[in-house]
Amino acid sequence: MPVRPADIALAHRLADAAGAVIRPYFRQPAGVEMKADLSPVTRADREAEEAMRRILDAERSGDGIVGEEHGIKEGVTGRQWILDPIDGTRSFTVGRAIFGTLIALVEDGWPVLGVIDQPVQRERWVGVAGRATEFNGAPARTRACPALEGAIVATTSPHLFGEGDVPHYMALIAAASGGAPRQGPVYGGDCYNYGLLASGHLDVVCESGLQLYDFAALAPIVEGAGGRMCDWNGDPLTAASEGHVLAIGDPARTDDVLEALHQQHHDHHDHHDHHGR
Repeated sequence: MPVRPADIALAHRLADAAGAVIRPYFRQPAGVEMKADLSPVTRADREAEEAMRRILDAERSGDGIVGEEHGIKEGVTGRQWILDPIDGTRSFTVGRAIFGTLIALVEDGWPVLGVIDQPVQRERWVGVAGRATEFNGAPARTRACPALEGAIVATTSPHLFGEGDVPHYMALIAAASGGAPRQGPVYGGDCYNYGLLASGHLDVVCESGLQLYDFAALAPIVEGAGGRMCDWNGDPLTAASEGHVLAIGDPARTDDVLEALHQQHHDHHDHHDHHGR
């Protein structure tokens, strides 16, 4: 069924509820303690997801829920709410306000609604299938990118990439930086990068090893802003995708990005061949 105004209103309320839980924990002294079981970051994560689940259990009891902290609740409607209360835990623990709460509505495996909420800066991107993406209520648009050389590429960290994926990423960076390798990519940012791309501040985001709750919310936001979201083969993202994610602000650059990403695969025929995805 299509996304209804009530679904969008509910997604806003979920984001409001998560933000109200998260804000008091931000930059608190114990927030950097990542190991202790009930460290504030863990509590912020858990309690924010609990707050969202309480609303969904009360109002959408038939829908499934997939949450990073509290696992899977099976539903009966073919709809699932995908929740990641703090995407960018590392940023949160070091006091960088570039983490976000991710909320997605997935129907039969396809993300149809997505929210990126940055609760400290009170910035919110909302994407709905078939509609224009909004940033704090105003239209968000990606920017034109006339050539891959000179494009600004962002990723959270290549340290998070799967084995064999880094050479592909480095080939993309080489193609984008062209004659100015000192410019390089933008690091850090997690989900926030996809919001920045949707608003026309970045050109490409490239990541590997993402889970469904990391990317489900992003696709409707990027695509509703005029961009393209796909895996490293150029295929659209669904619940079955295995975590290789590209966001491209200007869809005209899609082939250039894919070609660059697989360049070293063609050049070297090295032992990473089977990773040329």
